[in-house]
Amino acid sequence: MSRFLQTYGVLVAFALLFIAVAARQPEHFLSPENLRNIANQNAEVGILAVGMTLVIIGGGIDLSVGSMMALVAAFGVLTLNKLFPNGEGQAVATSVAVCLGAGTLLGALNGLVIVAGRVAPFIATLVGLVAFRSVTTALADGGELRSMSSTLFPSLANGGIALPFLLDSAGRPIVVTWNILMFVLMALLCGFLLNWTRFGRHLVAVGSNERAAVYSAVPVARVKVAMYTLMGFLVGVAALGQAARMNSVSSSQLGLYKELDAIAAVVIGGTSMSGGKGRIWTTVVGVLLLGIITNMLTLENVSNYWQGFVKGVIILLAVLVQRGRADNR
Repeated sequence: MSRFLQTYGVLVAFALLFIAVAARQPEHFLSPENLRNIANQNAEVGILAVGMTLVIIGGGIDLSVGSMMALVAAFGVLTLNKLFPNGEGQAVATSVAVCLGAGTLLGALNGLVIVAGRVAPFIATLVGLVAFRSVTTALADGGELRSMSSTLFPSLANGGIALPFLLDSAGRPIVVTWNILMFVLMALLCGFLLNWTRFGRHLVAVGSNERAAVYSAVPVARVKVAMYTLMGFLVGVAALGQAARMNSVSSSQLGLYKELDAIAAVVIGGTSMSGGKGRIWTTVVGVLLLGIITNMLTLENVSNYWQGFVKGVIILLAVLVQRGRADNR
């Protein structure tokens, strides 16, 4: 039973919470529209969380992803608006490329600072958290950047695949948005990299014992730079989805505390904060678990001010459970 709970404990917790909320609010919670909204509203955090899982398994941490997300989104919207007079399609396509490219480059920058500069990941990414947000605020002059594209750019997040057999409250087919599908795709991609590639094996080796990995001829520096570069790419994907969904970038709010939500999902999923151990699918369950908790608090008319407290308690409990597992071993 102990081994079963260590492996599937987060899934058991998810099932129990789902049943409890469904029993209390069946009409609202179980509606297809509400379930779709839970997945859609947490898709960006989910994308960040699967990347954070790889980083933490590799023995690192990235506190900059929320601020980086805002900066990357700002670059994308500014590019779109700059090129919009030349044609909406070209402007949106270039904006997508800028978001993905800027995220990748900023992630690589984090990795190079950590590896070449020999700066602790906590410090390096803490600097990024402050610096990226500051640059975003300066670019937006402390306000908001709004996209000139009223249809095509928002459709990147709000469009998707309609399910004619599921209807919303207005009688329209439920749409599985591109954001949700991108979350699923990124989770599958990261799961494949972790479990079926040499990079994944090297990542686990570095996170488990970096000195032993060096003696085993694992290219530790390249693995670290690669994992932060991949994290940056995923930030670019999440930033694009968030900016498209809102069709704007708030310099002070976009991505705010997203790094904490991502880390919370990773910890709840059972990934060891000391590195070397973790799974992508449990992180996905952790994301959905946090989404259900937020949805439950909203349905119960609990103030938004208390949601951070609840998440903090959940993270603490998850860490205590992990420590208990380590002590038992």
